[in-house]
Amino acid sequence: MTDTIFILFVLCLNVIICEWLSKKPGFRHIGTALLVIILTAIEANVGLVPTTETLVYESIFNYGAPFSLFLLLLSVNLKDLRRAGLPMLVMFLVGSVGTIIGVFVSVWVFSAPQTVGNLFYALAGMFTGTYIGGGINFHAVALHYGVSKAGNLFVAATAADNIMTALWMVATLSLPNFLQRRFPRHQTPLQTASSNVDLLTTEASADVFSDSETMNPNDLAILLALGLGCIFLSKQISAIVTGIPFVLILTTFALLLAQFRIVNKLRGSRLVGLFGIYIFLAVIGAYCDIVTLLHDGRLAIVLFGMILLLVLIHAVIVFGVGAFFKQDWDILGIASQANIGGATSALALSRSLNRPDLQLPAVLVGSLGNAIGTYLGILVAEILR
Repeated sequence: MTDTIFILFVLCLNVIICEWLSKKPGFRHIGTALLVIILTAIEANVGLVPTTETLVYESIFNYGAPFSLFLLLLSVNLKDLRRAGLPMLVMFLVGSVGTIIGVFVSVWVFSAPQTVGNLFYALAGMFTGTYIGGGINFHAVALHYGVSKAGNLFVAATAADNIMTALWMVATLSLPNFLQRRFPRHQTPLQTASSNVDLLTTEASADVFSDSETMNPNDLAILLALGLGCIFLSKQISAIVTGIPFVLILTTFALLLAQFRIVNKLRGSRLVGLFGIYIFLAVIGAYCDIVTLLHDGRLAIVLFGMILLLVLIHAVIVFGVGAFFKQDWDILGIASQANIGGATSALALSRSLNRPDLQLPAVLVGSLGNAIGTYLGILVAEILR
């Protein structure tokens, strides 16, 4: 089953199936991303699609994944950060520092070069990126260091990351309430640069996090032209200036373009970008040898132990610094969730805590994490390399 059209048909069909499954009880908390990896891995291991590199897989790695990451970053307009409020912004940055410290400590405690293998530094960079701003950074760093093609290692890391993200959502739901009862703080609604917080929050969540976008052929043509043009330029610059990674050049182009409202508000960027990421994850599943993965339980335990330790260090720093300066516990929980789970889960947490005044700040600091996570992830990886 090596026909290109057939492989693409199966990959697209898998996205349909997993989107449907992710809305069903029992699968809802797993999410489409991990379901796509698991389903394609099963198909590859029974021989339905190839488990080795093919032209279609290589094209998705070289062009599809970078194009999707580029589109998802177009929603990050840094001018909006002034609306986040200083307390939320400062605690988010404190949390980012806590993540980096946690990564270095966990690499040392778990002797990662020996227990994880030669790509330990890349895993450290991926965890840095994802626990500063979410999954976009995780995939960007993995793509740069080739971890995406190390099927079993990537799948184990993805599974551990998904478990930790779910656990941390539970923790940040309960911690602010528990700490508020034990150490009461006066909860003053956070003021933003706009008086109409609810309207801005609605717009932000609708524009940035909606999977259903109305777009026309012109919108699609603009997105394709911008993405393909920037990929071409990034590859040319990377070939000339060999010390600068291609993914960082592409990230920089995306962030520069995102500062223009006409680009930042382009319809369909999240829709097309998210679909592309699902296809990319399906290919990663195809590279996974399930028998080997099941036998290598030690690797999964080590990876989960590493991220558990680094998240606990992150939490101690965020809540410790916040407690010292008597910050609102809800702000600390949401800032931490923006680091660990990204903007979407931070928005969900602010709604669950019944803090509409913190919904827009949650989205904005999460977007900042998308912007800086890849840079910091690659920096940490290169330090450890």
